[in-house]
Amino acid sequence: MKLSVIKQRKWWWMLSTIIILSGAIAMIISWTRPDIGAPLRPSLDFIGGTKLQFELDCTKAGNCNQPINLIAVRQVMEEQGLGSSSIQVVDQYGINIRTKTLDAKTRSQLEQALSAKIGSFDIKKTKIDTVGPTLGKQLFTSGMLALILSFVGITIYLTFRFQLDYAFFAFVALFHDVLITVGIFSILGLVQGVEADSLFIVALLTIVGFSVNDTVVIYDRVREVIQLHPELHINQIVDDAVNQTLTRSINTTLTTLLTLTSIFLFGGETLKYFALALIVGFIAGAYSSIFIASTLLAWWRERSGKAFLTPSASTSAEGMEG
Repeated sequence: MKLSVIKQRKWWWMLSTIIILSGAIAMIISWTRPDIGAPLRPSLDFIGGTKLQFELDCTKAGNCNQPINLIAVRQVMEEQGLGSSSIQVVDQYGINIRTKTLDAKTRSQLEQALSAKIGSFDIKKTKIDTVGPTLGKQLFTSGMLALILSFVGITIYLTFRFQLDYAFFAFVALFHDVLITVGIFSILGLVQGVEADSLFIVALLTIVGFSVNDTVVIYDRVREVIQLHPELHINQIVDDAVNQTLTRSINTTLTTLLTLTSIFLFGGETLKYFALALIVGFIAGAYSSIFIASTLLAWWRERSGKAFLTPSASTSAEGMEG
């Protein structure tokens, strides 16, 4: 069965638009919320401060008779002068607290006050992370700079390897992949409290590299088909190029996703959302290479009067239409 990407391109573009708009709305909502204040829920890596994770010790009798009361936790935080902290109840018997930088004495006092109010905590599952605000800003700045430089470098490379319009629409496809990944994580931040940490920037850079590789493969095949059949319309050329590389693109993506799914399920809490970002981005990357970058290139060539490589082919086609 031959896939006609050109014929259905409006549907591909519409699907991408819906997903991107949904993510954009989530980012606007996140930005306006006082407990987030950014398009994504930032982790400690970027904003600095102290993150505490406590879980009730359910091996003690009566300690887990009822879930943690968020109001009671908030009351303790206010009594400790930490009322502006972000608090999240996890799996009924655990809490994540993100607050300003605390010294060891203040952390100990807070833990004792919470334990007295809601129950004893399991020492083995207690986690405390502290990051200075200066380091957080440096991580964010460095990550964004690396992402911007990767976009610029890829665009320059593709311009020299192919042509400017190829490079531009490859850039659009990469931006599409990043927007979808960021948008979905913004939604997850609102719904599930998922945070974007420094590994999220690493994931975005990996996604950009993976996506451009798929796009280059399809563009290479488009160029080969043009050289072999310069008389064909650009729509036919793109359809042929996509179908010739489709199996390779799907197989490469699926085998990669199998590994990432294993990391997501069994890799532990630290790598869980890193793997999820890669899963979302790699799916978006394969989709954009096949359905976005290629169809936009064909649309542009058609609108700019370059649907045919040779003038004779264009004249013959116009004569047949007349």
